[in-house]
Amino acid sequence: MERDTSLQRGLIQKRIDNHHITWRHVKGVPLTKELFERIRNNEKVKEYIRNADRYLEAMGYTEHGFRHAGIVSQNAYRILTELKYPHDDAILAWIAGYLHDIGNMLGRTNHNRMSAILAKDILEEMGLEIKNILRIMMAIVSHEEEEGVIVPDPVGAALLIADKSDVHRSRVRNPSHLKEDIHDRVNFSATSSELIIENNVRPRLIKLMVTIDTRLSQVIEYFEIFLTRMSASRRAASILESDFHLYINNTRMA
Repeated sequence: MERDTSLQRGLIQKRIDNHHITWRHVKGVPLTKELFERIRNNEKVKEYIRNADRYLEAMGYTEHGFRHAGIVSQNAYRILTELKYPHDDAILAWIAGYLHDIGNMLGRTNHNRMSAILAKDILEEMGLEIKNILRIMMAIVSHEEEEGVIVPDPVGAALLIADKSDVHRSRVRNPSHLKEDIHDRVNFSATSSELIIENNVRPRLIKLMVTIDTRLSQVIEYFEIFLTRMSASRRAASILESDFHLYINNTRMA
């Protein structure tokens, strides 16, 4: 009987402890650059990104590791900052951008949904407020154009544009496969890519400037694999009350 009573006391204490943890989560930690650095340096986050990239490498995909996570997160943050969205929105986009592909370690199919679920656990441990966790989760889910739905939220819109804009030869793992793989060929032909945000015109503009070496890939090949991504980017830009323009070799294509 004493043993049962002790067990009951332990369960009650656990519930009390969980109550306090939940209360701290509801209160929420401030959304700062320091918080992003804590997430970026979290050992679990590092392992998730490392293993997600390893899985995609085995499948023959382009780089989806720390480089991609860093560029997407920085550009998502920059889009909202330069379009004068609230600071908290920009930080949430920064965080979402860094975590958006971690679910790839569990498979490419539905990786956006798995990424959102894995991110939820990390963000709860970090003490983020539930409303902010949900915004990050929804942004991560909608970053894949195959979802067909872009949540009308600036965090998700910025993440999608930042993700689809990362085309560059540094993402190609094995240049010897260029003839067989159109994705590698197009990415390797992109010698530079830059997002430019113009907030002083109406409508506001988000421009993706890509330089392609046409000796390696023709412009038409870019559209073969990126047309749906560019369409999704235009829809995302409209959520940000902006237009999205694509320039290839200084010529506007869309």
